[in-house]
Amino acid sequence: MFSLFKSQRRDPSIDIFRDAIAQEYHGIEHRDLSPGSLRIIEDLQRAGFEAYLVGGGIRDLLLGKHPKDFDVATNAKPQEIQRVFRKSRLIGRRFQIVHVRMGAEVIEVTTFRGSAQNSNLQQANASGMLVRDNVFGTVEDDAVRRDFTMNALYYNPKTHEVLDFVGGYDDLEDQVIRIIGDADTRYREDPVRMLRAIRFVGKLGLNLSEETAEPIRRLAPLLRDVSASRLFDEVLKLLQAGYGRATFKELVKYDLLKPLFPQTDALLKEGDDPHYEALIQAALTNTDTRLAEGKSVTPAFLYAALYWPQVHRRWQELEAEGHERSNSLIIAGAETLDFNQQFVAVPKRFTTTVREIWELQTKLEKRHGRRPDSTLEHPRFRAGYDFLLLRERSGEIAPGLGEWWTQYQIADESQRRAMIQAAGNEAPEASRRKPKRRPRRHGNAH
Repeated sequence: MFSLFKSQRRDPSIDIFRDAIAQEYHGIEHRDLSPGSLRIIEDLQRAGFEAYLVGGGIRDLLLGKHPKDFDVATNAKPQEIQRVFRKSRLIGRRFQIVHVRMGAEVIEVTTFRGSAQNSNLQQANASGMLVRDNVFGTVEDDAVRRDFTMNALYYNPKTHEVLDFVGGYDDLEDQVIRIIGDADTRYREDPVRMLRAIRFVGKLGLNLSEETAEPIRRLAPLLRDVSASRLFDEVLKLLQAGYGRATFKELVKYDLLKPLFPQTDALLKEGDDPHYEALIQAALTNTDTRLAEGKSVTPAFLYAALYWPQVHRRWQELEAEGHERSNSLIIAGAETLDFNQQFVAVPKRFTTTVREIWELQTKLEKRHGRRPDSTLEHPRFRAGYDFLLLRERSGEIAPGLGEWWTQYQIADESQRRAMIQAAGNEAPEASRRKPKRRPRRHGNAH
């Protein structure tokens, strides 16, 4: 769709230019845009301000996708935006934005960011990460301040033109993700930009330009400067948005798994147990499939899988030291969650479910007396059962227990009693064999 138009390639870190791309080339129709965002732009322009649709919505339309939302950028200051729109709310500390309600829609409206060089309104920490950035400027300034060229395209509904100041239109044509400006500087300003780059690779299937990719492995440790609560939100965007398996591969490739899940990263790199990676890949595939089918997903199941290598290794160690099996798993789970909260802060409402999923793994092994019925009534049974199936599918434990529970769920009362009796004298499952003693790993959660 881009072959009809080719703008002149410039280096976005050196030069700013202005290309106005007509509708006959970009093909965006008003019926593809959100009515609320169009109304906001119309009202802002009528009030004497510049206003455009910008960012991911325009990018996705040009790629033939269907955006979930549209953002508006304007030269109106936040307080001026609020004066135009009574139903609005000011949010954000690092950079203030305004949420404007239009009917059922809530549209994010941002003021053009300025260059901010030597401005006392911009503050950075010792690593160069911006912690305050309420500096305003022109649309050209705003384009340069955005992260990637493909996200710096502005659509003016009044003229039906796409404005390009940094070569983003060309980069979309070339299927390239290119950071605007010096990559080292931009990643230091906000290390989460490295995660965003990887997320776009997984989501859009595009490639990182050489200068965009080169510093990532080297600067990955800067993610430690980002708050653990913010990283929880970013991990969900990366791995629970429908393209988690592809994105996880890129996280590993660029060494970005280490600052997020250090022990999981270490155990995967160690390679002693290939079942760990297989289980995580299966969990990601399951999440992607459920989202594609319009089904619900919970972060708890994903985190149960991501942390499982550390839990499983510690579980084996505790059993080898002579601790009771169920208690060992409870201790291993508690240690793992406590250790990892410093990196990614998972809210308690999810960690409680994660613990229950893990603890159900030993409950599911017990198939005598009233235990199966009690386990079946557990509020997290389905998640624990699905996790058991993942463990079987990955090869961590021998198949059989999962099929038993599959049949037990659909059996009538007499069939269930027969299944319990038949299982009563069976040898312990392969998953219950006494593990070999392993040396403790330095820096683990215990």
